[in-house]
Amino acid sequence: MTAWNNDEAAAATAVEDVDTSPAQLENTTTPADPQLYYGSVAQFVQEFLCMVYRRRIDGRHRVWAARWWEYDEAVVRLEALWRAWEHLRMDAATGISVWLRDHADYHMAILFDPDGPFATAADSDENRNKRGEPLPCATPPPGLFPNIHNQT
Repeated sequence: MTAWNNDEAAAATAVEDVDTSPAQLENTTTPADPQLYYGSVAQFVQEFLCMVYRRRIDGRHRVWAARWWEYDEAVVRLEALWRAWEHLRMDAATGISVWLRDHADYHMAILFDPDGPFATAADSDENRNKRGEPLPCATPPPGLFPNIHNQT
């Protein structure tokens, strides 16, 4: 028997030893999905987005609503931003750049637009800030956005 034949026989034996029974296949584990960094869209908005986006909100050129959860379109867009951020943060090379370019810059421009979802919030002092300050952000009512890290 040549070395090739010995290797071939060893490979065949190894293949035969693999247990592919349904019970064994059920017990195989797959890598766990990465854990979310933020436990809710509210936590993402309060702890990250409002701190990172330090744009002057004057109610005329740019608008925002401290009580962002009262605007359905805003909630959908902010949830999309959070989920995209959670996914793209795992790409250490260009993930955050892609998130900024393809997601944040796009959605935030719509949210900041004076004719956008926060248009009716433009006149309230609660929704304004000074240049360099974090975006205005109130705390949502308890239970509105449950933190998934606190669920068992």
